[in-house]
Amino acid sequence: MKTKLTLFLVLVTCIAFGQKSKLFKVENNRAAYHYWCYEPENYNANKDSLWPVFVFLHGRSLSGTDLSLVKKYGLIAEVEKGRKFPAIIIAPQVNNGESWSPDKVISCLNELAKTHRIDTTRISITGMSLGGYGSLYTAGKYPGKFCAVAAFCGGGKAKDACNLSTIPVWVAHGKLDRAVPFGESYEIVERIKSCDSKNVKFTVFETHDHGTLERMFRTTELYDFFLKNQKGEPTYFPPFQKKSLN
Repeated sequence: MKTKLTLFLVLVTCIAFGQKSKLFKVENNRAAYHYWCYEPENYNANKDSLWPVFVFLHGRSLSGTDLSLVKKYGLIAEVEKGRKFPAIIIAPQVNNGESWSPDKVISCLNELAKTHRIDTTRISITGMSLGGYGSLYTAGKYPGKFCAVAAFCGGGKAKDACNLSTIPVWVAHGKLDRAVPFGESYEIVERIKSCDSKNVKFTVFETHDHGTLERMFRTTELYDFFLKNQKGEPTYFPPFQKKSLN
């Protein structure tokens, strides 16, 4: 028993948040990235239940080898503020100077599937800036893995457009963005539409800049988008009021 406990502690450092929800720092595992893993309330109440998964990919400013940086904004920041999610969350970290690798992101999901009860028909991925690109790159290469994608102030690869058109994709960008040109999102959305227009939503913020899009992770609509989509079911896009970001 002590041996099993020791191995578990080497793999995962557990940080309890609240009485039931838990945030885990996962390191020294077979996944290509170290990552945060959030377990929702009541995760252990029913040992047969399967859970949705949200994947969060951060932007370049949070890159490095210090996982605490990933808490600065996005889904883990929302957890830290006390938000409860009815889903498992993983938030990996990419090294300085690197872009997100779809293969490495998928390796994290594969390792998660070995340790957690996940609903493979309800895996969503989201990110901002570098993470917006990473989300579209990953879903574009592995569209069968995801039920929904939300990419903010990023862009995508033209060759992935038709793959992305097979799953619900929500893209948002501010026209005043000086870090990532608005045209990056516009171009990939147009290419997705040329393959199939029913699965893509483009939210344009006329007066918003790059950093403002972080507020998308604070909205309830984003998580409705994730939770109400499932592979094999009709696409759902939530009604969204742009004033939510003001």
